[in-house]
Amino acid sequence: MKAVCWNGANDVRVETVPDPKIINPRDAIIKITSTAICGSDLHIYDGYIPTMQKGDILGHEFMGEVVELGSEVRNVKVGDRVVVPFTISCGNCFFCQRDLWSLCDNSNPNAWMVEVQMGHSPSGLFGYSHLFGGYAGGQAEYVRVPFADVGLFKIPDHLTDEQVLFLTDIFPTGYMAAENCNIKPGDIVAVWGCGPVGQFAIKSAFLLGAERVIAIDRIPERLQMAKEQGKAEVLNYEEVNVGEALKEMTGGRGPDACIDAVGMEAHGTDAMAFYDQVKQAVRLETDRPTALRQVIVSCRKGGHVSIPGVYGGFVDKIPMGAAMNKGLTFKTGQTHVHRYLKPLLNHIENGDLDPSFVITHKLPLEQAPHGYEIFKHKQDNCIKVVLKP
Repeated sequence: MKAVCWNGANDVRVETVPDPKIINPRDAIIKITSTAICGSDLHIYDGYIPTMQKGDILGHEFMGEVVELGSEVRNVKVGDRVVVPFTISCGNCFFCQRDLWSLCDNSNPNAWMVEVQMGHSPSGLFGYSHLFGGYAGGQAEYVRVPFADVGLFKIPDHLTDEQVLFLTDIFPTGYMAAENCNIKPGDIVAVWGCGPVGQFAIKSAFLLGAERVIAIDRIPERLQMAKEQGKAEVLNYEEVNVGEALKEMTGGRGPDACIDAVGMEAHGTDAMAFYDQVKQAVRLETDRPTALRQVIVSCRKGGHVSIPGVYGGFVDKIPMGAAMNKGLTFKTGQTHVHRYLKPLLNHIENGDLDPSFVITHKLPLEQAPHGYEIFKHKQDNCIKVVLKP
């Protein structure tokens, strides 16, 4: 089969690789009909995620048709259309039983690697390095899905791939980010980063009752989408001082909740942003927390900070004094996708939200390297790339 393979930083290629096979009774094989390039994939593309090996298959946002099932998979049948959560979860452990699916104890065979750095391991992830299990991803023609008896979610035939594909990651991620803000009627929510996750965080904040959402970015087409599609007020951080602007827009109090939908490769315009770039380049710091610093300082006293943006390791110069003395509440984590599949599918079917609005490019799988380039460099007004095997 054809698959998108990692060959080093800024080097992905579409190669011919062996077809996946059933190796466990709880496995399934899926023929991919749609897959996408995620902002998290760019961290791999840029070389910031360790333990990648040449030839690893990328991709964790994918859906398709069931073509083969292990003997213990009875929740779906061959021929069903399914979406697959990017987090791999067993369904039986302490964390899965408590709806904390991305913290599964049993799906990362390389948990010991993560424990060295983090103390404990989260769940395995599709296409996201050997640190998180070494699982082949879904930017391919076929994929093996472990724990398929809990990890496959059947999709009604009347919905298109484009409407439901993002149930695999970015729609639940944006929704959980907003849910973590403990939004009350009348609240003002600020969202740093207007990429796909940020766009869904904006939409979700309004779904959960926010009165106003303020979106921060520097890319004109992303700000335009946030304004036109998300109905957000927008700030270009290259044109204004974000902290001062947020104070002015909130009567001096600051937003009730702030969402960092940027993560480890944040850009900025001040001396601290340059400091981060230098330290990250020489690996004295793994992540650039420019957005996170702004979030902490800008949030109102007693407010909520939500962090869906991916961080991989260590950050520097975090204003913990502000976080502690302002009494901020932090919530973060990889998304518990399984928890949100049914309620968010209901929102789609009810017409509350059509997730396809973020798609700007549809490309054949063979053009994946081009898709990575235009997504990384924000070329051709690219916001979200969907690949069709």
